[in-house]
Amino acid sequence: MRRTPKESSDSWRRISRRALLLGGAQLGFAGMLGLRMHHMQVDQADEFRLLAEENRINMRLIPPSRGRIFDRKGKIIAENTPTYRITIVREDAGDVEDVISKLSALVELDEDELNRALAEMRRSAPFLPITIADRVSWESISRVAVNAPALPGVTPEVGLSRFYPQHGNFAHVVGYVGPVSERDLARYEDPEPVLRIPRFQIGKVGVEAKYEEQLRGKAGAKRVEVNAVGRVMRELDRREGDNGADIQLTIDADLQDYVQARLGHESASCVIMDVEKGDLLAIASAPSFDPNKFVRGISVADYAILRDNNHRPLASKTVQDAYPPGSTFKMVTALAALEAGILSPDDTVWCPGHMEVGSRRFHCWKRTGHGHLTLEQALQQSCDVFFYDVALKVGIDKMADMGHRLGLGVPPDVPMSAVTSGIMPSKEWKQRERGKGWLLGDTVNASIGQGFVLASPLQQAIMTARLASGRAIHPRLIKTIDGVETEIVGGEELDINPNHLRYVRKGMSAVMNSNRGTGYRSRVVSAGYELAGKSGTSQVRNRVVANDEVPWEERDHALFVAYGPIAAPKIAVSIVVEHGGGGSSAAAPIARDVALQALYGGTPPLDAYPSSDHEKIREQQERLDRERLERAEQARGRA
Repeated sequence: MRRTPKESSDSWRRISRRALLLGGAQLGFAGMLGLRMHHMQVDQADEFRLLAEENRINMRLIPPSRGRIFDRKGKIIAENTPTYRITIVREDAGDVEDVISKLSALVELDEDELNRALAEMRRSAPFLPITIADRVSWESISRVAVNAPALPGVTPEVGLSRFYPQHGNFAHVVGYVGPVSERDLARYEDPEPVLRIPRFQIGKVGVEAKYEEQLRGKAGAKRVEVNAVGRVMRELDRREGDNGADIQLTIDADLQDYVQARLGHESASCVIMDVEKGDLLAIASAPSFDPNKFVRGISVADYAILRDNNHRPLASKTVQDAYPPGSTFKMVTALAALEAGILSPDDTVWCPGHMEVGSRRFHCWKRTGHGHLTLEQALQQSCDVFFYDVALKVGIDKMADMGHRLGLGVPPDVPMSAVTSGIMPSKEWKQRERGKGWLLGDTVNASIGQGFVLASPLQQAIMTARLASGRAIHPRLIKTIDGVETEIVGGEELDINPNHLRYVRKGMSAVMNSNRGTGYRSRVVSAGYELAGKSGTSQVRNRVVANDEVPWEERDHALFVAYGPIAAPKIAVSIVVEHGGGGSSAAAPIARDVALQALYGGTPPLDAYPSSDHEKIREQQERLDRERLERAEQARGRA
């Protein structure tokens, strides 16, 4: 049906209005879009350019090179060595199990390390490299490189790793590093970003832990270009960080090596201290362990061997353990009595072999008694009854005061782990710690270093150094930090009458140089190198049977302290042999040998020993030289 002209005109008018409305709406939308685009591209250009740049450019941390540790002569103790490792990127590898299977045919993979790597891979982004084998040989790296086309995602790399070339000699002093754990991070209120780098290592114990911040250094940074999913495309620039500070110890590595060899297979400890500055020349615990095993994470089997050893190789016995000092404490009792004015060097005490205190009998080590003794003779022969008698007159509180002045009951300020303060008991201490009053029997026991009295081998070395010098010597373990000498602390005169110190030193000299002295068999005969000392035997438990009739762990501890040369003291020595028996038989010979090694700066001549000992000492020196050489060769092989 044809439309009339009027109907056609009305239809066009309606269409024109709709077109106009639609066109206007479209034009308005286009205008709004244009204004928005202008606002974003012009007005907000700088803001969006910054956002785009931040998405494209990432900052990555560069781990700093850890500071090295040296001995007093510059011999390296802890260093960073180049090591080869193999990494894998999960998304590039595709079938990870297949790639690892092929890799294991070329390189021996440690099962524990592989499991750790797989666990880390599951937690990490698929494009991040994961270390699957560390410290591999150059031959292994070469095989991987040659077979690279068949190993997608696998890359051989070169890095730095902590290494301890002295192996067990410094394990208890320097300690070791290990991967950062959640417990480590929890110690920091605001952990540095570098601590979150995968497998970044920090000090766990010893000097490595105590000087962590100085040794760690400051991380560097690099700018890398990444794509939308965060994969690195290229490196734009880098800023190297600050390497950690180098630290030099006061310890002589050669002397430390000798001490470890001389302690042998005993459960023992030794401290050699410079009497002038307080420098620790050697501080050794035996047996020891190889700290290199802890750097990458020790295996369960290796750790079990160390943990279950009844000689406790993991314990830092020189500072961590405290023992009843036994008769090495008698100098404290003597000085307290001399200073209190209740004893003079000419006074005598009668020793019938025991003393009755109340209803209890306290025996002397010599059951038949020593008879009448002066102070010098009592120290020389280590008479117990003499010191029972003077201790009851002077009292425990004055003995405790003297012990504190000589360094007992005070934690030594050294950067080692688990440093004990020991115990120097008093009436107030027992009431506070045990909730009981002090008894006369407690004083008797304390007078000979038993009962509540406990001291570490380092504290006994400090005591001996103070007796020898008359000054408040403090131990120093760190010689320099980045070449800057550390402060020597203390050294002021002790508040003790010098004459009283001379009386005690005379008794200590008689111990080793009088034929009735308990340490006479371990004397030094070389003129100018004579030693003064004191033996000690501390009971592990009350018993009446001989040491060789009970199990090893129930035997007495053997102790010996010494200083020398007598005329001008240079060193102080402290020895503890756990369950070794008598101090004069087990500890004194070791004290003499290590003291001579320190004074001569190497193997002493046979003439320093009594002629009757020459053959035995010659054989011992040859054996120790062989053992040290073999250990050094084994260390080079492991390196």
